Amino acid sequence: MKGSVIALDAFRGREAAARMVDGQLEDLLIALPERIIAPETILRGKLGRPVKGLGGAFVDLPGGQSGFLRQTRGLRPGDPVLVQVTGLAEAGKAVPVTTRLMLKSRFAIVTPDAPGLNVSRQITEAETRALLEQLATRGMDGADSGLGLILRSACEGAPEAAIAEDIARMRALAEALLTDTKGPPETLFDAPAPHLAAWRDWETPDTLDEAEGSFARHGVVEAIDAMLRPDCPLGKGARMFIQPTRALIAVDVNTGPDTSPAAGLKANIACARDLPRQLRLRGLGGQVLLDFAPFAKKDRHILEQSLRAAFRREGRDTVLAGWTPLGNFELTRKRDRVPLSEALT
Repeated sequence: MKGSVIALDAFRGREAAARMVDGQLEDLLIALPERIIAPETILRGKLGRPVKGLGGAFVDLPGGQSGFLRQTRGLRPGDPVLVQVTGLAEAGKAVPVTTRLMLKSRFAIVTPDAPGLNVSRQITEAETRALLEQLATRGMDGADSGLGLILRSACEGAPEAAIAEDIARMRALAEALLTDTKGPPETLFDAPAPHLAAWRDWETPDTLDEAEGSFARHGVVEAIDAMLRPDCPLGKGARMFIQPTRALIAVDVNTGPDTSPAAGLKANIACARDLPRQLRLRGLGGQVLLDFAPFAKKDRHILEQSLRAAFRREGRDTVLAGWTPLGNFELTRKRDRVPLSEALT
């Protein structure tokens, strides 16, 4: 099926949202188990003592969980502190949190303690930018001087009233949270559920299907099942195998039946182009080790260019570390999602 589709449904009893582009699954959001504190959740915690050598301090969070905070200047052990979850913790480790709060909606992002009025750089038309700057100025008039505002690219072409309403709502939410600083550890603002997050962050699709059974109608169920398997087809019989271990994510590229001289390079380029999507949908992050199919060493720069281009479009924190002495390629990717297999348990 050509075009983009957003399907809002449930998968294995959990709220879920999927974005399909030309029949291929491009993004997937599934409600997390209650035991996991999702990124973007805002909590009131209690600061513990600084940890020597780690450059931060542990924070007591609701439910007996522990967070780790690096921005501790001006804070004392025992102080209540507002923090926001920035990522996912490995098993047995503290949840990463920050005091730099960010409240995001479809049109507006309010940033406490980061003042300033800004419009997305993706909006380049001068008249549109001027109009949005006026809306931002009016919407934040009289607000605390520490509150900042960013108007997102979704504002382009949106009704002025909808943008103004969004600014007012997010400003009121920020002001309410900033006054709720006293008391025991408590969750103050939950991360958005999948359907809300899809409305907030995904572009308007050609088709929106929010009726029950939408996943089955658009092939999402089959696509998710494929993501739960280690092997990924790359075309012409080539495949890559993605195997998470405790230490790293191992990716192995196989050319399959193709024995032509260029088979290895072609399979490796296909792997580089599809790898960001595969890692995103599988919820995998951390250290990634790529064992490419055999190819000429002189062509390494071609693969490096393909990887850089693919991960640049991804827009997530990724560091391309480079080649190892054994000829593998290493990269690291921020852990911002729960592994799909774990999210479904």
